[in-house]
Amino acid sequence: MTPTSSRFRDFGPGDKIAVPTVKVSTQAIVLQIAAAEAFGADQWSKLDVNTVQLGHPDAYAALSNSKHEVHTHFSIPPFTFLELKNVPGAHVVLSSPDVMGGPLSQAQFFTTTKFADANPKIIQAVRDATKEAQDLIRSDTKQAVEIYKEITGDKTSVEELLELLKEPGMMEWNLEPQGTMKFAAHLFKTGTLKTQPKAWTDYYLPVAHDLKGN
Repeated sequence: MTPTSSRFRDFGPGDKIAVPTVKVSTQAIVLQIAAAEAFGADQWSKLDVNTVQLGHPDAYAALSNSKHEVHTHFSIPPFTFLELKNVPGAHVVLSSPDVMGGPLSQAQFFTTTKFADANPKIIQAVRDATKEAQDLIRSDTKQAVEIYKEITGDKTSVEELLELLKEPGMMEWNLEPQGTMKFAAHLFKTGTLKTQPKAWTDYYLPVAHDLKGN
């Protein structure tokens, strides 16, 4: 659904929307961007009062309980697929690509400029390791899943995880930043950022500047 869909506009004061952290999580901010597009630029926080803080597993459990007050979850894979599969009546109201106009990076590495300047070899090693992991995920997905299970202790079978990875809209694994400038523009408009970035390279370290980000 798009931000201007009737389902998105139909949220009332008592309709609770689960997000990982109110106001500051990726999901909460994308919801603000959608609200600004649907209701007007000055209404970006209109649905903030509807949001409640629940981790994704807890939100999935809430949706699975018809008596729970939370009936909406701004989800991420694999919970998106689990909810659509297992929760009666579950349907998509809004997706982040609808709002952002394309993919949005969900995971980032953060450090201070001071640390990066003092430790260029560590910064390069992190980038190289990330590229190596990306290549492994694409070339030998089964091995990548087995490594994931070993590290996390996830009890889901390898076969089921591999099937989840084939679902449409599943997360991509890319080095380049995606959708961050629209995100930054919103944070500037709402006062979180004091200066509007001119380009995504303003807030990424030089080690990433050769990538085709946005």
